[in-house]
Amino acid sequence: MDLSTTYMNLPLTSPLVPSASPMTMDLDALRRLEDAGAGAVVLGSLFEEQIAHDAGELEHYLHYGADRFAESLSYFPDVGEFRLGAEEYLEHIANARQALGIPVIASLNGVSARGWVSYAERIVQAGAHGLELNVYFIPTNPSVTAARLEDVYAGILAEVRRTVGDEMPVAVKLSPFFTNLSAVAARLDEAGADALVLFNRFYQPDIDPSKLEVVTRPALSTSADSLLPLRWIAILHGRIEASLAATTGVHTGADAAKLIMAGADVTMLCSALLANGPEHLAAVRDELVRLMDVHGYGSAAEMRGVMSQQNCPEPGAYERGHYVKALTSYGMTATFE
Repeated sequence: MDLSTTYMNLPLTSPLVPSASPMTMDLDALRRLEDAGAGAVVLGSLFEEQIAHDAGELEHYLHYGADRFAESLSYFPDVGEFRLGAEEYLEHIANARQALGIPVIASLNGVSARGWVSYAERIVQAGAHGLELNVYFIPTNPSVTAARLEDVYAGILAEVRRTVGDEMPVAVKLSPFFTNLSAVAARLDEAGADALVLFNRFYQPDIDPSKLEVVTRPALSTSADSLLPLRWIAILHGRIEASLAATTGVHTGADAAKLIMAGADVTMLCSALLANGPEHLAAVRDELVRLMDVHGYGSAAEMRGVMSQQNCPEPGAYERGHYVKALTSYGMTATFE
């Protein structure tokens, strides 16, 4: 079975890619993931606090967005307690590149261009095959418009692209929370993004009513979480040049198959691997191969996009019609005014 694919202009032997997590910061785990059939690996993120830069700018952005996300700046301890500093991160890239025969993609997590640009070039020099920009913050200032927020994403991509040049593949990891996600995707595509990663999964804050404290309760994803990236990948497939990566909710071969049918070039795994270990990727791969064989697909390329909005027999299912159908399937009636 031919599982080969192309992601951010990199040829991969498989569409199964471990995403940024603590697991990919361990060299032994990386080797086990490659042995299990990973097509590439995304290293855990280098966070903006780990990069020496203008403290005033960082302070501004930390107060600019108060909500939290899966790889959030605020979920990590003080800078001195980070497992890997910036220099150690560069060394890890070099070691991973030497140890593995599959592409090694570095990840930068932050909210300002200046905090990243200085290290983007050094990441290239360390040997990374590609770079994922994990941009996410929620502005709490009501005067910040949607257009301004989109400018931040486009600006960061432009600065990093100028730094690393056209030869270095660059992906942008997005949140689903945009006024018009399709327009944002098209803008980043035109600005030079080689791939879009959908979506950045963030944890919601909770309240402990007894202690009167805001608390965080990180939870692993489930297969149901894959439905959001599935919908948007199906909508975007064939409409932009950038590769599409599905992340969040990929636990089984069936999850991966559905996302590839929607149009994903790769499907990224995190929670499933953290819960079951690196070898779980082999089980996902085996199930994916069985499903492809049962349905007569000889390659991932044949399967990709067959259920995208462009190719789906019922394209309206990805829009409002899907919502109406879901409600009526439970015997509910709706009144539209």
